[in-house]
Amino acid sequence: MIQIRKALKSDLRQIALFQLEMAIETENLQLNEQTLTKGVEAIFEHPEKGTYYIAETNGEILGMTLTTFEWSDWRAATILWIQSVFVAKKFRKTGVFTKLYNHIRHIAETDDNIGGIRLYVDKSNQNAIEVYKHLGMNDEHYHFFEWMTAPEDQ
Repeated sequence: MIQIRKALKSDLRQIALFQLEMAIETENLQLNEQTLTKGVEAIFEHPEKGTYYIAETNGEILGMTLTTFEWSDWRAATILWIQSVFVAKKFRKTGVFTKLYNHIRHIAETDDNIGGIRLYVDKSNQNAIEVYKHLGMNDEHYHFFEWMTAPEDQ
């Protein structure tokens, strides 16, 4: 049975390994492990930055995600952003992300201070797009634009 829980600092290494694998898989990007570890540690040291959630079975970590926060003045509420979604290859298409998403959605539905959930996905990631649509999310309102500096020592 898949269980969802907040990540513990003892999960830091596994989270970092998942992040390294995700960057290669989704963007063909080799991240600097030291910088990445510092970024993951920051979530545990400063919970106002976000929260990692872990999906596990019998102590084995199957996947994870990170939620971060955006203030919406229109809603006078916080929007949860789902980021860093990763499910280990051998556990994909087994409901791991659905469990993670439903956990986060339950948080949003039961907390009057949360106004919704958002995430972004690469336009070419059709598998993820179909999963998100199947879960009831839509892409009808916004396009996502960004300007980013390059990751350190990529």
